[in-house]
Amino acid sequence: MCIRDSASPEAAGLPASGHRRAAGLRREELALLAGISVDYVTRLEQGRASSPSAQVVEALARALRLSADERGHLFRLAGLVPPGPETVPAYITPSVQRLLDRLTGTPVAVYDAAWTLLVANPPFAALMGDPSGWRGHERNGVWRNLVGPPAGRVRQTFSERSALEEALVADLRSAAGRYPADRGLRALVADLRAASPRFAELWDSGAVGRQRAARKTIDHPQAGALTLDCDVLTVAGSDLHIMIYTAEPGTPDAERLALVTVLGTQALVG
Repeated sequence: MCIRDSASPEAAGLPASGHRRAAGLRREELALLAGISVDYVTRLEQGRASSPSAQVVEALARALRLSADERGHLFRLAGLVPPGPETVPAYITPSVQRLLDRLTGTPVAVYDAAWTLLVANPPFAALMGDPSGWRGHERNGVWRNLVGPPAGRVRQTFSERSALEEALVADLRSAAGRYPADRGLRALVADLRAASPRFAELWDSGAVGRQRAARKTIDHPQAGALTLDCDVLTVAGSDLHIMIYTAEPGTPDAERLALVTVLGTQALVG
């Protein structure tokens, strides 16, 4: 049995339209959900890529919505030790996944404790730009804000940007204290220190800050400017950060957000 058959399109949040030879996901769909190439999925299934990284296995487990036991089995099949409690959790719990499934019209993204993006739903991608092509440190919010690529669609004053940088670095320092044995996290901190004098300054100064609910203005290339509420929820036990953008019902911003969602859906279908 192909591992793709274990997840239905509907369960993965995809439309089940068109003729299907099997009930599970197509290679193209699994590749999209996991953020890897179709060619790599093909080579994995054919045994021509025999040593996937832990990041790839984690992404596949998320895309297939595997249980904790199934995820551990997939790691062992790949010749890897399942991540233990000493590493930053990257597992999307069933309860968080159900939350994402219910917020299909709301921009939502899930980050790990080190602010690495794990999953963004289609409305979030439509609002903030498609992150599916991001690789490595590009998926980390601290890296993107302090090193690059250049800032995205959110308007920021100098003081707002400084406060965000302080909060992100403080949050990362807290995560490093909770997961001192995580090699990936240590490498991220070392790379940030080497690439960003601002990060090194904040890290060494012991700057403190915290993520707070905020009103943000996003300049969307088709819908124009939207001013939205941005809330960040932390999931106890799994150390995940859930970022949610909402608009007050009945306002022009709510109408523009609905338009953004429709435009994003059309782009994905096309």
